[in-house]
Amino acid sequence: MRATVAAVSGALALSALVVPAAQAADAPSGKAAFSAATADGTAGTAATLDVTFSDMKVNSGKNIVVGTTNVVSVPVTYTLTHPADMDTSSDNFASGPLIYKGSSVDTASNVLISDDPATCTATSSTTLSCKGVINIRPADGDLASSEAGTWNAGGLAVTSNGDSKTQGGLGTTLVQRYSKLTVNAGPEPVAKGKTITSTGKLSRANWDDNQYHGYTNQPVKLQFRKAGTSTYTTVKTVYSDSYGNVKATATAAYDGYWRFSFAGTSTTPAVNATGDYVDVQ
Repeated sequence: MRATVAAVSGALALSALVVPAAQAADAPSGKAAFSAATADGTAGTAATLDVTFSDMKVNSGKNIVVGTTNVVSVPVTYTLTHPADMDTSSDNFASGPLIYKGSSVDTASNVLISDDPATCTATSSTTLSCKGVINIRPADGDLASSEAGTWNAGGLAVTSNGDSKTQGGLGTTLVQRYSKLTVNAGPEPVAKGKTITSTGKLSRANWDDNQYHGYTNQPVKLQFRKAGTSTYTTVKTVYSDSYGNVKATATAAYDGYWRFSFAGTSTTPAVNATGDYVDVQ
């Protein structure tokens, strides 16, 4: 249902903005426009547009990291090719980017479409260079935690009379659950040669309840940076427990900073805790 709502809302936004007010009463509904688009013209009465999307780049090639509350705005650029005689003026035509979870748009478990049509500039009589934005709202239920990982990119185009085209398979992007990592090293101060104990927690966003929960059984490195230097060195690797807690011990030798470091996974980005300074006496 979330996938259907997201897709229909996106199509409705696009179609509403390309339909002049005088024609609004006769325009197809957003749902009808989307049905025709996702079926590439095989469903509904609308025709398939003779357009092609290419050169799509999502979020400048970077992973999309989403927390629990903040809206994440994802920039997307692409090229749209069309017949030279097609009317691509803003009162007749609109296009926008989308990302979807699944092997195709038709069978996707979730589809996120730009709220507004992309801004397109003609680069020739048959090509448009377009820039759009997909807004992801985790607090509104746009994502489920199980959907973290690889998503596919695509594009949607519609006209004022309901003709449409959806094209998928235009690249991939990683949608990841925002991660946090803390550290507390002590005792402070500590005598040289004694044991320093560092504790912390690795957690990540849960899109099902909009809270942060511990990321369990993950390798986390204990690292040290000697005072006056700029490079951290890995001392040992430990694993987070069933609550995401991490704990590691080391021998005190020099004044400096202790931190935990997590390398990340396909569903969760890498994160470093802020170093905690310990004075060695």
